Amino acid sequence: MAEGGQTRLVAWSREMRAVHERLREALEVTRRALAEGEPARPVTRDLLLFCHGFCAALTAHHEGEDHSLFPAIAARHPGLRDTLDRLRQDHSMIGYLLSGLSAAVARDAAPGELARHLEGVWAIMESHFRYEERQLLTVLETLSLDAEPGDVFGPL
Repeated sequence: MAEGGQTRLVAWSREMRAVHERLREALEVTRRALAEGEPARPVTRDLLLFCHGFCAALTAHHEGEDHSLFPAIAARHPGLRDTLDRLRQDHSMIGYLLSGLSAAVARDAAPGELARHLEGVWAIMESHFRYEERQLLTVLETLSLDAEPGDVFGPL
């Protein structure tokens, strides 16, 4: 809620697109570093930092959607409950993939294995973002939600 007890208007569809774009860019930087053949050890150290930052940001983004955004949408648009369930399942799958990436980084896996993990995260994340945007952006155009964007979409 904004100062003075007034609800602040938020363009939720624009916020979602912006967060998705930042997450895409962050993952692409790391994928490029591996593809360009940088030595494994520096890339692994960078990936460790990346996992702490990116993985935490993506997880917070999905938790915010699950706890704040999706219940608000379900209350106003009950016909979207199956869609929201599918999106929650995607969140779970992405969390599983992020755990695998973190484990590979922690054990200093070879660049090829790291690249496979990144490709898996990229593929599911991109599919998820596209589906989510197709299904929810129109709804988000008119959504009134008394929350801060960082609480709904994560700290990005």
